[in-house]
Amino acid sequence: MARNEEKAQSMLNRFITLKAEEKKKPKERRPYLASECRDLAEASKWRQQIMGEIGRKVAEIQNEGLGEHRLRDLNDEINKLIREKVHWERRIVELGGPNYAKHAPKMTDLDGNIIDVPNPSGRGPGYRYFGAAKKLPGVRELFEKPPELRKRRTRYDIYKRIDASYYGYRDDEDGVLEEVEAPAEEKMRAEAVAEWKRMEEIRKEARRAVKSGEVVSVAKAKEVLFEEEEEVVEEERQRERELQERSEREKEFVVHVPLPDDREIEKMVLEKKKKELLSKYTSDGLLEEQSEAKQMLNIQR
Repeated sequence: MARNEEKAQSMLNRFITLKAEEKKKPKERRPYLASECRDLAEASKWRQQIMGEIGRKVAEIQNEGLGEHRLRDLNDEINKLIREKVHWERRIVELGGPNYAKHAPKMTDLDGNIIDVPNPSGRGPGYRYFGAAKKLPGVRELFEKPPELRKRRTRYDIYKRIDASYYGYRDDEDGVLEEVEAPAEEKMRAEAVAEWKRMEEIRKEARRAVKSGEVVSVAKAKEVLFEEEEEVVEEERQRERELQERSEREKEFVVHVPLPDDREIEKMVLEKKKKELLSKYTSDGLLEEQSEAKQMLNIQR
């Protein structure tokens, strides 16, 4: 029984293989430019071919043991095929076909989150990383988000947010404070009025008892005396406050010596400057002669 290698080398088998290759059509190559294609079906076929090549290379780039250089080469080849695919998709739209770019997949980071396509040094816009290429040195940093530094607020930023509401000037505008305070205010007013009426009744009873000579209860007498003592203490405090204000007004400093006004001060300063200039540019003898001449002529200046 002949082996498979011997069967393939037989004359009949080689003849059959040659005839089969002659019947086949010559292998077509993908056009270099997408604009050279005029048929929509052919454009879709070339796009599918590119998609197959991208799928095979993406599956290959998942292997982390290929080495850094091989991973970078594979990533470059995938990006080149993606750019070519975009050209063919644009050509398909021009020929009246569907728009595949509308439903294109987004790029994700190591955690699976959708991110923007990075643009590292000189690679051009839209450069993507796949598989193990995302973990290469210098690439991982592109997918890491920098920690958010909380900026310390300055005094200017703090005061910039302070307005009238901070100091409570607008608390009455929304009406909430009035609704809350109204019941409490009515309750306090009613209590104050009731207390005032009770004290008035006690005073009236005490006065009637004093006039008629009746005996008043000790508790009521104490309340009346306490109220009268409070009024006396308040009057004493008011009197002391007035005396203190009067003494402070009397302690104000009073000048008993006439002070020079602005004109006299300016005149004195001018005379002093004249004397300094004369002493600087004239001699003592000349000054004496000048003063004698002024006395003889009765000049007061």
